[in-house]
Amino acid sequence: MVLIRYGSRSAVRIEPAAGADAEQPTVPQGKPLSDVRAALNSVLDEPLDYPSLKLSTTPGDKIVLAPDKHLPQTPEITAAIVEVLVRAGVSPDGISILCPNKEHNSDFCDPRRLLDLELRRRLALLFHNPDDRRQLAYLAADQTGAPIFINRALHEADVILPVACLRDEDAVGYFGIHGSIYPTFSDTATMRRFRGLNQLGRNRAAHRKLTALADHVAWLLGLNFTIQFVPGAGDEVMHVLAGQSDAVRRRGRELYHAAWDWPLKRRAELVVACLEGGPGRQTWEDFSQALAVAQAAVEEGGAMVVCCALSGRLGPAMQQLAAAGSRRETLHQLDSRRPVDALPAGQLAHTLAHHKVYLLSELESGVVEDLEMIPLKGPEELSKLVQQYHSCLFLACAPFVKIVDSSSTA
Repeated sequence: MVLIRYGSRSAVRIEPAAGADAEQPTVPQGKPLSDVRAALNSVLDEPLDYPSLKLSTTPGDKIVLAPDKHLPQTPEITAAIVEVLVRAGVSPDGISILCPNKEHNSDFCDPRRLLDLELRRRLALLFHNPDDRRQLAYLAADQTGAPIFINRALHEADVILPVACLRDEDAVGYFGIHGSIYPTFSDTATMRRFRGLNQLGRNRAAHRKLTALADHVAWLLGLNFTIQFVPGAGDEVMHVLAGQSDAVRRRGRELYHAAWDWPLKRRAELVVACLEGGPGRQTWEDFSQALAVAQAAVEEGGAMVVCCALSGRLGPAMQQLAAAGSRRETLHQLDSRRPVDALPAGQLAHTLAHHKVYLLSELESGVVEDLEMIPLKGPEELSKLVQQYHSCLFLACAPFVKIVDSSSTA
């Protein structure tokens, strides 16, 4: 019997077929933090290879706090950081919280929510608009001579505090510890550049080049301090790190792989990949990464199931994919126009070219079918499907899992 969880509250017990080879990796390894705020206070008092915020800030500093839109427990984390800054003597009037484009974040929750009312009023809450040239400042030219634009608040800040979750270095749409700053707070043309479908598949050269550009922009900004989290199951946190960027990157990579690496001994006929957590974890971005992880673990021609709580309207790329007559032509158009959800749509199209994909979600069956996936109406249908396969792999929190393929040497 296998217990799988998905969404914020859904769980189902699955009985594989008699004699079937069924495996459920125990990830993440380790215990989640019981008190994220206390952990944050500790690491901000003693950052890695960097002075504490009390020593590295002054009362008159203009500080921009930039929480990533996929950050778990955002209000708790924001409150802890702001309280540390205020205790260090920084004026609340000099603190701004910069959020990504609100239009692309339907599940927005005010990060100031847990601060007391007076403190909340004194903090500026800013929303990035990549189409508003008044919000953008020229930073430099890149290697091709193209201009690098960045949100003006970041350009004019004395201190920038990025706050984000670590991912596997090769995750779809993840551009390293500085990716939450650039291209997130750049112009529309730059954002499109980071949505090229040449990042998908096994050739990671394009992806690494974009990650290097994000690091270069951070260097141009003088950004040398970061706050990063190693995610846990659902909305939990395994570790919190703060300090000098390279030190955090090195230590964060070690902790991430210790928590999420899983050695694959053999590929399975069916892979069941789950998205666990609240609305911030039920995104098409996480869905696409779950597909990429499942594809690394499934047999050639095998099938995969994604269990999640996806709902609502499709983005422009997914709508185009759903209405497509020719998948190849649609991919060409998506790579040319690069709408906001181009990478998830591209990942789905690439996966469907090799595998059958089932989806257990809150989307209407007709929408799922238009996307060329097979809808599962509930846990009962999932149980019946699993019974048809001789080997199954169940991946909890699939978007974070790092498959270490040892099957070739097993």
